[in-house]
Amino acid sequence: MLPLWEMLLYLLLSFGFHFYSFYEVYKVSREYEEELEREFELEKDTLFWGLKKDSTDFEWSFWMEWGKERIIWLQLGHLMVSQMSRLFMEKYKPWCLMAYGMVACWFLLGINGLAVILLHVAISFSVAQFQTAVLTWLCSLLLLSTLRVPAVEEAKRGWYDTENEYYLLLFTLTVRCLYYTSFSLEYCWHGSTQKRNHSFFWMLAYMFYYPVFHNGPIMTFNEFTKQMKRQEACSLKSNLCILLLGIVRIFFWWWLAELMIHLMYIHAIYSSSSHLEAVSYWTLGGLALAQVLFFYVKYLVLFGIPALIIQMDGLKPPALPRCVSTMHSFTGMWRYIYIPMGGSHGSVFGMLFSTAITFSFVSYWHGGHNYLWFWAALNWLGVIAENGVKRLLSVSLVQDLIDRFFSPRSCRRFHAALAAVSTSMLILSNLVFLGGNQVGKIYWNRIFVEGWPWATLSVLGFLYCYSHVGIEWDHTHRVD
Repeated sequence: MLPLWEMLLYLLLSFGFHFYSFYEVYKVSREYEEELEREFELEKDTLFWGLKKDSTDFEWSFWMEWGKERIIWLQLGHLMVSQMSRLFMEKYKPWCLMAYGMVACWFLLGINGLAVILLHVAISFSVAQFQTAVLTWLCSLLLLSTLRVPAVEEAKRGWYDTENEYYLLLFTLTVRCLYYTSFSLEYCWHGSTQKRNHSFFWMLAYMFYYPVFHNGPIMTFNEFTKQMKRQEACSLKSNLCILLLGIVRIFFWWWLAELMIHLMYIHAIYSSSSHLEAVSYWTLGGLALAQVLFFYVKYLVLFGIPALIIQMDGLKPPALPRCVSTMHSFTGMWRYIYIPMGGSHGSVFGMLFSTAITFSFVSYWHGGHNYLWFWAALNWLGVIAENGVKRLLSVSLVQDLIDRFFSPRSCRRFHAALAAVSTSMLILSNLVFLGGNQVGKIYWNRIFVEGWPWATLSVLGFLYCYSHVGIEWDHTHRVD
């Protein structure tokens, strides 16, 4: 729709803003290196020319440690069992994989961890027999709440020698909650003729499917069973190509994530309010971009490994996360919530209520901390505001005025201008999620209060370019 030269200009400016702001973060990381090392104990590493590593991102350090020690080997064990059962006993493949998942669970989490997961599964399955969605949600919330009872936490810690083992159980139970909720809701929604596909054994096969066992990604029960019953036939040569290309791709993502935390001490600087308040506006913007992009690359690795194994199993894996630099709206970010809840086609009250309930569950599922409620509220308000603007622009009178006075190219530029404002709030909400309320407050004060008007307008100008790139991406990769 826009001239090619204009789109190339926006693309060039977007890349330029990214790389220059990252360079500013790199310079600040070198400048504050000694202070940050004293405060956060940066790791000495020989991986990237002797540069020190910012290891303060707990999630990355936690999963890399578990992955190298045990989980990656158990994933390879699953792959071997899957391929052997496909060759010699395909009819029993789901049950072979279920048994392997249970053994792997017992190996990593012990008999107590396996027993707790089976208890949660049995309770959820029993409540699903009432075929009431409200009861299913209440059951899931109740089981989730038991993970935060101090006495229960202490009892579970006593089962293990290290804190990391307890956290592995906690994260596994949290992810399993989404899985038994999916099974139970679909049990409620399906008619009696389909109930034979929702047996307790199929629930166990779904719950103990090992590639997604500890950290996801999320597959619905319906998708899992449909694909498991009619798997795609692949030749050995095709499977080897998929495996080798997948390994190369994941290694590149891992290398990129490691490079980022060696060159830029993003998380350490975010943990120090004094440094965050002292850096320049370019550095502040670069830190925000680096933080959200590292989160994106991190999950390309964490979800990419199980996705590759799922593909080797003959199933279609869930889509990997989309690059956050091409996101330009709350409804785009939360499409998997917003569309199932009715999107812009449902009633206003229904959309307000259902999205509020869903964001509340997402916030509680992540831990229910104060900053998560604030993050959920920001996202909910963002979805509501965008929906309101779309409804206003869809009114026939407004649509006629737009068609009469504005060309398609003008509408596209106006769309990007609105998207720039939306993207600024989307990034702010993500910074609250990743860094907490204090980080969000510092950004709000420095960019939108102290920085008004020049810093604010400059940020919106940069995001205007990003929005054009994101809108063009949507048009090119439109999903019906």
